[in-house]
Amino acid sequence: MTDMEELKRRKMPLNLAIVHTEPDAFIANLMGWLEITAFVTAQRAGEAQVPPDGKTPTLSPQQLRNGSVHDVANDAIFAFCMTAAMTADKAAVDKVEDALVQSMGKDFPGSFGLWHFRGQIDAPVSLDDFVGQAGKKMLLGDIPPPPLRAKDNWNTGLRFFEKARKSNFIHEIMFPLANWTRARWSETLEKGVAFLQHIEDSVPVLRAVLDDPRNDQPFIANALLSLAPAVDMELTEEYQGFLRSLARRN
Repeated sequence: MTDMEELKRRKMPLNLAIVHTEPDAFIANLMGWLEITAFVTAQRAGEAQVPPDGKTPTLSPQQLRNGSVHDVANDAIFAFCMTAAMTADKAAVDKVEDALVQSMGKDFPGSFGLWHFRGQIDAPVSLDDFVGQAGKKMLLGDIPPPPLRAKDNWNTGLRFFEKARKSNFIHEIMFPLANWTRARWSETLEKGVAFLQHIEDSVPVLRAVLDDPRNDQPFIANALLSLAPAVDMELTEEYQGFLRSLARRN
């Protein structure tokens, strides 16, 4: 079956590989995801028809250099690197990179996405730059000292949150991000309240944020909105409204 059902079927194991940071499963299922997304895209453009045998066509070496294929791969690898960064699982990222280089060469689809977590970007500009460089530090265990830690966690959480919302793997990133957000702010409550701004006001707010037991997008949005003053971050009224809308649960 070469349609949207096949796309969903092939995405599911990749979703699980990203959520649980499983490099072997990610490696095994990435190509299938690239094949079906390329085929569905070509179908919609009127450039492909369902083959007689009903099987999704494989990608030729030339097709693997196609920009749209690389975009899809960058998105998937970026998502995997983000969830790996949240558990400082550098070995998982190394394994994925080694396998893809071995099978497709150093310019494999997704190599540009991975570069953001590997290269040295001294003056980040794009969201990908900021997320990749924050993720690189997390993978290396480069944790800022306690006086800077809460603010660094807030900034990283914001960038990861914004990137997740632009990804095909939004839900697969959001759950680990919610877990990471809860863990980081729980650590602040236990060990780092002395470094928060407006401590008397911020500590009750932090406790109220952590009282929400659900690890989901509204929890993250509420944490970013409510704890901005605690780390001396100013949000525009428009962005506050945006986060407030995402923090609501129906």
